[in-house]
Amino acid sequence: MAIRKLLVANRGEIAVRIIRAAQELGIRTVAVHSLADADSLAVKLADEAVPIGPPAASKSYLKIDAILEAARLTGADAVHPGYGFLAENADFADAVEAAGMVWVGPKGDSIRVMGDKVAARIAAEAAGVPVVPGSDGRIDDPDQARAVALAIGFPVMIKAAAGGGGRGIRIAHDMEEFERLMPQASAEAKAAFGDGGLYMEKVIERARHIEVQVLGDGTRAVHCFERECSLQRRRQKVWEEAPSASLPQAMRERLCASAVALAEAVGYRGAGTLEYLYDDASGAFYFIEMNTRIQVEHPVTEMVTGVDLVREMIRIAGGEPLRYRQEDIRLTGHAIEVRICAEDPSKGFQPAPGTISALRVPGGAGVRFDTMLYQGYTVPPFYDSLLGKLIVWDEDRASAIARMRRALGELAVEGLPTTRPLHMLLARDPEVAQADFHTRWLEPWLERNAHRLEETPE
Repeated sequence: MAIRKLLVANRGEIAVRIIRAAQELGIRTVAVHSLADADSLAVKLADEAVPIGPPAASKSYLKIDAILEAARLTGADAVHPGYGFLAENADFADAVEAAGMVWVGPKGDSIRVMGDKVAARIAAEAAGVPVVPGSDGRIDDPDQARAVALAIGFPVMIKAAAGGGGRGIRIAHDMEEFERLMPQASAEAKAAFGDGGLYMEKVIERARHIEVQVLGDGTRAVHCFERECSLQRRRQKVWEEAPSASLPQAMRERLCASAVALAEAVGYRGAGTLEYLYDDASGAFYFIEMNTRIQVEHPVTEMVTGVDLVREMIRIAGGEPLRYRQEDIRLTGHAIEVRICAEDPSKGFQPAPGTISALRVPGGAGVRFDTMLYQGYTVPPFYDSLLGKLIVWDEDRASAIARMRRALGELAVEGLPTTRPLHMLLARDPEVAQADFHTRWLEPWLERNAHRLEETPE
């Protein structure tokens, strides 16, 4: 069915991104918001806005009934969940469709399979995609967990079976540490995702985090190449690139083909991301999980392929078949994204909400700033600290880094501290320039450079 009015069940920069994409397609938009977000940019840009509860996400953005009622009141015929909150909640997807509306994303059954790390691992193995050595399924019994840990060998990663974002993860280097960390991981997973189930994987030393963007219509899928997301702090990405500078072309083709095979095997619909660990030393790659939603870092893929992923999600959800063949999607140049967050790098990245007293957005060729900010806006303290994403494109990686340095120099967000100083340093680091990093590179680097984060390098 053609979508006429789209409700955006999210907030912040991703809500703004979706509203703009929908309006470009001639679709009216509805922003739902908590009381804390009444003055948000998404509310200002949407055609209609509906308050759904108090500031706490548990009483607003996570309230399925309130969101569905807002859709009913406004006559919305589709819902886009963005990322975070209810984006990977299969019950929400089912509820939207049961109410007679279009869910802009994969079917609930696909979310259940690919959103659960254990089920996704089983699906990957069935599709012939290599996985990290680990447990065959979820583990709820401590004795079974100990036996698996001994079988795969330390160090092992204890991970939540549900959810993502680095929560519910612990690394144990020996059995004593394993005994201490396993209940912590389970408790954190239970609190974050409502499911304390765990599974385990072998830790790959000096791994790179590579992810492949796919689009599917439920029958056929294509990839939009890969992103490198190895620069992470506490397993949260801070700097993302497309394509990866570490992958030989033959490996890129194998990795991307495996992602398409898995997406087609599960009948995937919409935009999704398959995440892998890549071992530079051996040249091996391993599937770890799938994100059944749009990703924070999707703009770098858009910059190097010219594919508007959010618009394609909406088109596919509205019943259009996939418009691209694989040969239509070409990789051009290099793109980098940095996350600008309301955090103070000089104080251990302490969250720092406040009012934007002045804002200068960088411009020029190949520069994009996806944000929820405007001058005078007060950033609320109740949600994730992400303010926006600065994205640059250029013909090659060295030129993209130079353009990022220039764009960061132009960016000014006054009234609160941000992570800009971190990115200014990274954009000047020789190891970053050589792409000589891995998923555990950044945290020791931060310890060595903590004193340099106290003032913005010019």
